[in-house]
Amino acid sequence: MNIALKLGFSMGCLSRRSPALTFIQRGSHVVSYRNAPPAHSMATKIGAVTVGGAMWWWVIWHLWHEPDHITGEFDYPNPKQWSNSELGIPKDS
Repeated sequence: MNIALKLGFSMGCLSRRSPALTFIQRGSHVVSYRNAPPAHSMATKIGAVTVGGAMWWWVIWHLWHEPDHITGEFDYPNPKQWSNSELGIPKDS
């Protein structure tokens, strides 16, 4: 007999218990199969709203004060003023 079974440890499929009574218990996260997940705590809700608000404040602040990050720093050149050599077009022969 295995030493682990003698000491009373369950070894998954090697367990001496009935398979119908064996449950996998994990404490690392919440499993909500066919059940509603537990409600978030008030601290989690306030933290989520605070972080989201700070992120949107940062985005809007920088769009308002530094729009060149989105629109570009310089005016876009007029492509009609480009020469054929600048565009890499060979001369007609």
